[in-house]
Amino acid sequence: MTPPGPEATAVLLDRARQGDADARDRLLARFLPRLRSWAHGRLPAPARGAVDTDDLVQVTLIKALAHLHEFEPQHEGAFLAYLRRILLNQLRDELRRARPGRGDAGDELPDRAPSLVEEAIGRQVLERYEEALLSLDERQREAVILRLEFDYSHEEVALAVGCPSANAARMLVSRALLRLAEILDGRI
Repeated sequence: MTPPGPEATAVLLDRARQGDADARDRLLARFLPRLRSWAHGRLPAPARGAVDTDDLVQVTLIKALAHLHEFEPQHEGAFLAYLRRILLNQLRDELRRARPGRGDAGDELPDRAPSLVEEAIGRQVLERYEEALLSLDERQREAVILRLEFDYSHEEVALAVGCPSANAARMLVSRALLRLAEILDGRI
């Protein structure tokens, strides 16, 4: 991924909120490939009836754009984390629709191909990982999501969360992962 460029995401978000179609299009162009890549293979086969992953990504972007006025980014990477949360909720909704009569699947994560996160901490704790992420502060959470789930380099993480250098981003991610590991081990 190329660095955000001359216009920060927050600037594009402000312009899009004011009705600037070019800013909206630039936001979509910036985040669509990463979001599409992250979503690929996350919708389980039984839920793929009339909807596919690209449809869910499109719905996610439409919902995000419709609620731009409610979103206030703290860091450059906050918008991608926000999109991830909306998409995860879309996946859960599709899973519930695909499994009628099986109760609320709201806390279940859909089956999917192994991701970088699953390889790092194991599929059996993915749900606990999601819960543990919420215990991190927003900057740490964004850094972990961007690095592990969206495969940002440390340089890109630094730009996205406001770290002064790639090494500072590396330390932020490392400390956040250590805290996650402690939470998942039940030590916190």
